[in-house]
Amino acid sequence: MTDSSATRSSVPKTKHTVVVPASVNMVSLLGPNDEHLALVERAFAADVHVRGNQITFHGEPSEIALAERLLDELVTIIRTGQPVTRESVERSIDMLRADTAESPADVLSMNILSNRGRTIRPKTLNQKRYVDAIDEHTITFGIGPAGTGKTYLAMAKAVQALQAKDVSRIILTRPAVEAGERLGFLPGTLSEKIDPYLRPLYDALHDMLDPELIPKLLAAGTIEVAPLAYMRGRTLNDSFIILDEAQNTSPEQMKMFLTRLGFGSKIVVTGDITQVDLPSGVKSGLRIVEGILDEVKDISFQRLSAHDVVRHRLVGKIVAAYDEYDAKGERR
Repeated sequence: MTDSSATRSSVPKTKHTVVVPASVNMVSLLGPNDEHLALVERAFAADVHVRGNQITFHGEPSEIALAERLLDELVTIIRTGQPVTRESVERSIDMLRADTAESPADVLSMNILSNRGRTIRPKTLNQKRYVDAIDEHTITFGIGPAGTGKTYLAMAKAVQALQAKDVSRIILTRPAVEAGERLGFLPGTLSEKIDPYLRPLYDALHDMLDPELIPKLLAAGTIEVAPLAYMRGRTLNDSFIILDEAQNTSPEQMKMFLTRLGFGSKIVVTGDITQVDLPSGVKSGLRIVEGILDEVKDISFQRLSAHDVVRHRLVGKIVAAYDEYDAKGERR
């Protein structure tokens, strides 16, 4: 027997039974074919036995305490009226392991926006902190890899602010740097030429608003989707402004954009500093802005990571693997 296994075996085991409230559906709690139950057993190295609405844990006291906290969080989520999924169980376990002050149930049951039976909410602790920062600051930077929800959540907050009449319009912008000088060679009007670079923003809007309403809001100027170059020379009052793909701004463009801020407005800047498409020799405005503005009050910098990827589970693993590969390259 190894020293580590001897140490584990020497930890005294304990047994504790929890009674789940009768109002809670046990299938919702334990998952289809007890899928959630299996996740709990693997995550906490504990034996778990269920009889009716009684759940008995057997294992190390510290592990049982965490498993019982998880159970409480899942029951709270169910009582908010939302389903417990494999993903929400895994994310709750991650948050409990991180020993944060925030409750997993508070994070996962925070509703930002509902449309056509679909609710948009943060799914990770960092996402909730990002959303809270948007509420609490005039300018918020959301920096992280693809799939972390930084743009999607910002747009949900923008629509929420518009519906609450906190702002009178939404302005969505991103640099069309990928097009470079090739815009002139693309067929169609200028609007048609830049449309492919703004399409992800339109796609997100269709998730958050009734499709027949979007053309009316665009025609009225209540929602504006435009390339970053269109922001120059303007002062944007009473607006919720989102700059997406900000890693592809130059320092001069970043300064130009941030100084468009007008009264009653809020700005969210999103980007991934590992995915810069600028020409060689051009610095990214997003990479240097934190060093310039980190001491300025009412500006918040929020970082998301591979742990916050909310696409297919493999996406997070892919992002983490590339981060590790890049880190090794820098050490050589």
